[in-house]
Amino acid sequence: MSLIGQIWLKLFVVIVLAFVGGVAVHTDSMRDTLQSQLRLKNADNASAMALVLSQQKGDRALMDLALSAQFDTGYYRRIRLVGSDGAVLFAREAQPRPLDAPRWFERLLPIESPAGVAQVSDGWRAIGRVEVESHDSFAHDELWHAVQRAGSAMLVLGLLAALAGALFVGRIRRPLERAVEQARSLERGEYVTVDEPGTPELRRLVRAMNSMVARLKQVFEGQARQVETLRRQANCDALTGLSNRAHFLGQLDAMLHREDGSAEGGLVLLRILDLAELNRSIGHASADRLIETVAQALQAYTARVDGCFVGRLNGSDFAMCLPAGGVAEETARAVSAALQAVLPAFGRQAAVAAGAVEAARGMPLAELMAQADMALARAEAQGPFAVASAGEPGQALARMGEGGWRRRLHEALGAGRVALVEYPVRGEGGQLVHLECPLRVQIEPEGPQEPAARWLPLAARARLTAALDERALSLALGAIALDGQPRAINLAIGSLSDSGFAARLRAQLMQAPRAARQVWLEVPEAAAADHFELVRELGRQLRPTGARLGLEHAGERLGRIERLFELGLDYVKLDGSITRDVGRDTHRAGFAAGLVTMLHSLSVQVIAEGVAAQADADALWQCGVDAQTGPWVSASGG
Repeated sequence: MSLIGQIWLKLFVVIVLAFVGGVAVHTDSMRDTLQSQLRLKNADNASAMALVLSQQKGDRALMDLALSAQFDTGYYRRIRLVGSDGAVLFAREAQPRPLDAPRWFERLLPIESPAGVAQVSDGWRAIGRVEVESHDSFAHDELWHAVQRAGSAMLVLGLLAALAGALFVGRIRRPLERAVEQARSLERGEYVTVDEPGTPELRRLVRAMNSMVARLKQVFEGQARQVETLRRQANCDALTGLSNRAHFLGQLDAMLHREDGSAEGGLVLLRILDLAELNRSIGHASADRLIETVAQALQAYTARVDGCFVGRLNGSDFAMCLPAGGVAEETARAVSAALQAVLPAFGRQAAVAAGAVEAARGMPLAELMAQADMALARAEAQGPFAVASAGEPGQALARMGEGGWRRRLHEALGAGRVALVEYPVRGEGGQLVHLECPLRVQIEPEGPQEPAARWLPLAARARLTAALDERALSLALGAIALDGQPRAINLAIGSLSDSGFAARLRAQLMQAPRAARQVWLEVPEAAAADHFELVRELGRQLRPTGARLGLEHAGERLGRIERLFELGLDYVKLDGSITRDVGRDTHRAGFAAGLVTMLHSLSVQVIAEGVAAQADADALWQCGVDAQTGPWVSASGG
């Protein structure tokens, strides 16, 4: 039995014992009082009647008349006059009077009514004795009414005591429940502190829990700082802080093949011309400042454009990936013009050349880089600050128009031309963890099912992402009901901004409670970094349903998300740019292992995305990931 239950039981026993004891003591005292009053009353009545009879001078008729008149008052059960010789001179006896008190009460609490006896004389001559016994029914009635009054009073007092006890128990229960919830939050990886209660014992308990939470939080923050350090060592160029070649190419490859990445994009390669000669002519320190100036010019674009990222491929080469098609050459010319205004300050020889190329989803990375290298070579041939391009600008949106895309998305959603595709996520033993199920939309009635990279940007502009995500959840719940296999669906960042989205998801899950426990819901890492409160509220809404909440495409910003432990995440999927080439690069493997350790300390399951080679898969198992997904997992079955 719980502590609160024991307190309630003891309180109940005390109140019941106090009620029974109080009524019993009052009843016994009242019964003794009534018996004493009956005894005294009988004795007094007998004395008074003997005095009356003594005044009759032994006249039998007058004595009978006096005794009959007294008996007829109705208060006596028996009156007898016994002569001095033992003969009964007068005797009257009445039947018991009806009682207000129940018979069982009379039998349970009998009241003795001893007869009063007094001597009757005529002067000096003894006539006999008179015996008077009153009815005890009046006493039983009075005792019954007294018990009822006492019981009612004790019941009211008991209820007041119970109310006071409830308030007292509530004061104990609330801090205990907060302490229990704090412990459960620790199980979920959330570090929550609670206010200290007034009760000294509970205050010591809560203070100890808060102290433990503070220490665990410090440990997590230390791990986050260590992971950030490992990230910079593994993924960043030491001089500029930009992504190094391996990490940039990993990001670029993930963007080209990600289900919800950009359908079209662009790549700009930038080269500092004759960097070796610049080092000799202006000095190593000045050359470093020139490189940092170029890096800052490129980073300015990442601050203004979501989804844009840059990297330093080698000593003199930089790259910038653009999330939109048709603007690669324009961006390259803008960067070149900006640098042309500042680089001459480092010397007349300080110059750059830029190559721009358009990219499309699914394009092989090697082919894209080859086209970009060709464009850069042509720009170098043209001279300082020249720009050359390769590839055709993206025309998908231009061919149909934004309005046409929006209309077709509405039509596809209304006609039910949406479906989930399935990719397995497997544990180390090959067991299925869940099926990752991105949503595909058939834009044209007879056309192919399009990935999110084709329609997601337009759906976000048309505010249709919430409706599409709700349809994806409905499809997943239906599929789970058929085969019982767990499924994960992706939620768009734009959906979280819909104030009623989380409540509608919760209602959907509540309608199918068994299937809901097999649902895995995931939002991009950027949602947790940029919309922390929305993700935390989504977790609060969904937690009672049994569905799991996680982050996808994560790793780049995890160590920099403040209060990550408050999100209550169940799992995190490390982005393909993090897991790529971990089998060949010890620094990247160390960063991945640090991320896994940090997330495991929050009781968060870690899944690796985009695993394309067995060497990477083996290295990721050694890093401690719980499951993997990607081309190699789908092809090998584990």
